[in-house]
Amino acid sequence: MFKRLYHWTLSLAESPHAAWALAMVAFAESSFFPLPPDIILIPMALAKPGKALFYAGVCTVASVLGGMLGYAIGALLYDTVGKWLIGLYGYGDKLEALRAFYAEWGWAFILVKGLTPIPFKLVTIVSGLLGYSFPLFVLLSCVTRGARFFLVAGVLNRWGEPIRAALEKHFAIFMALILACVVGGFALAAKMF
Repeated sequence: MFKRLYHWTLSLAESPHAAWALAMVAFAESSFFPLPPDIILIPMALAKPGKALFYAGVCTVASVLGGMLGYAIGALLYDTVGKWLIGLYGYGDKLEALRAFYAEWGWAFILVKGLTPIPFKLVTIVSGLLGYSFPLFVLLSCVTRGARFFLVAGVLNRWGEPIRAALEKHFAIFMALILACVVGGFALAAKMF
């Protein structure tokens, strides 16, 4: 099953819709979808190393745009969609601690969490909910998401062949690690507040 997923993702890089599929996942991950775009970015960048930086740019732009939607969910729809999402991820009872922390360290929270496996949608929704400066939020999101995706693309561009060989042999382990990072990210975020 994992081999088929890996080969499908590699073949996606050959599709004229590759960048759009990647953009959709990056957009959704920043506002409501639980899986990171790395699951598509990595195989696509390995399939076409010359386009790795382009793919990182697509991820960055789509992630920031998705982050704006997440911000809007927190700012405008908290009583309906936002509250449901925050509750779904287990942060509803930790809101006041988060509010105090965000007042002093919001900029650092956005920068650090944008690089980690902690789901970025939590950052985007909370930023909107707490009324964090929207222009500063967008700027910090561009920096942190760009750093994350361009770092991945740079590594794949430089050491793509050895990584591709390892992925082809151990794709199930790679997927398990991604899943562990996502679950670990939620758990780590839950313990922070």
